Amino acid sequence: MGPGYLVGRRLEQVVAAWHLYGAEAPFGPLDVWLIDSETTATHVTTGSDWCLTVEVSAPCEGYDMGEWGRVEVAPVGSESPFAEHLGETVRAVSEEGVPGTGRLALEVTFESGRVRCETWSGDLHLSSK
Repeated sequence: MGPGYLVGRRLEQVVAAWHLYGAEAPFGPLDVWLIDSETTATHVTTGSDWCLTVEVSAPCEGYDMGEWGRVEVAPVGSESPFAEHLGETVRAVSEEGVPGTGRLALEVTFESGRVRCETWSGDLHLSSK
């Protein structure tokens, strides 16, 4: 299923996964879940093939990776471009990709702006427009 089902739904909550390692600044987000007015959780992340994955799935639990740090999963504050659109309705979604390669970007449009999700060398990047 494509992400078109988001159109007309209100963004209620954003949850993200961050890699924490010692005293270093958190890396990520690794994953983002957009919880909408229908209580659907849309998971946005990068796949092992470096393509952008967009699927319906509930946020996972955080986990410890021993000497490699831990992954923390929690609602986001102002550290996500999606935070400024909480409570807004999704007006449009668009995807970019390369035939035979897969999805490389997803843009979610709200009344007050857009958020672009894309993969760069296997890392998830979020930006406001």
